[in-house]
Amino acid sequence: MANYESVLIARQDLGAAQVNTLVSDLSEVIKKEGGEVVKVDNWGLKNLAYRIKKNRKGHYVLLNIVAPAKAIFEYERLVRLNEDVIRYMTVKVEEFNNETAEVEEDSAVAEA
Repeated sequence: MANYESVLIARQDLGAAQVNTLVSDLSEVIKKEGGEVVKVDNWGLKNLAYRIKKNRKGHYVLLNIVAPAKAIFEYERLVRLNEDVIRYMTVKVEEFNNETAEVEEDSAVAEA
């Protein structure tokens, strides 16, 4: 199984609970196909660089996924069909980017 990072932008008029429900539904699809969502990082409501489908803001969510390609195909198919998601991007990565671990290592080196 491969590692994937997927970022999706949900419509601005959704509430935080609706975004969490959307992410949990997508996570269940990945689990049914034999994968696993390792981490979900909700970045919250942010301004978009330009208007997308008449939206100026969007809820950003990052998912770290370990799954076979079949699960990613099904996940992306459902995201494309969902009207609440205005943009998404899934990228295959060698390993997940752990920014918090890097910050902790930098502070430990600075103290020593």
